[in-house]
Amino acid sequence: MPVTHRPITLYPNEILSRRAEPREVDDALREAGADLLSTAEHHRAYGLAAAHIGLVEPVVVVSMGSIEARDYRVMFNPVVIAASTETAVGAEGSVSLPGIEVDVLRPYAVEVEYDDEAGVRSVVSLEGFPSRVAQHEIDQVNGVFFLERVSRLKRDAALRRFRKLNR
Repeated sequence: MPVTHRPITLYPNEILSRRAEPREVDDALREAGADLLSTAEHHRAYGLAAAHIGLVEPVVVVSMGSIEARDYRVMFNPVVIAASTETAVGAEGSVSLPGIEVDVLRPYAVEVEYDDEAGVRSVVSLEGFPSRVAQHEIDQVNGVFFLERVSRLKRDAALRRFRKLNR
C-alpha cells in the first residue's frame, strides 16, 4: 500500500484521549508508522503520534535534532523508562490545536525504550528539545493531550484563544 500523509485529527476529538495499547510490530503498524512519518514531513511537525492522524496505535515520530532540524525517528511502543530530576519549561503546541502554544514543565532529559521497524527493542537517551518532543508524543500515545499538563487557568486561556482564532 502506498505511503501517504493523512488528515490531521483536530481537538476536541475523543481519539486524542484514547490510550494505545502496546502490540507486536506488524505490517499494519509499520504502515501506520510510514503514514505518520509522511504526515510529519508534510506538516514539518517536530513530532506526531498516531492519534494526530486518527489512529489509536502505539507509534510516534520524533524529530531527534535541534529545533531547526527535522531528523525523524519512528518509534513503536515507546515508553519513557527514566527521567532527569532537572526540569525545564518550554513552549508546546499541537497540529491538533493549530495556532496555540503554552509553556509546559517537563524533565530536561529522558531515556526512551521503543521498538524499531523490525520489532527490535532499543533505548535512546534524549535531552533538551528532542526530549520534550518525545515526552509530548508519548503522552499522546497514552491518551494525554498536552493541555492536561498545565493548570486549568492556562488550559482555559489556551482554549479561549483557539476558539477566537477559529471564529
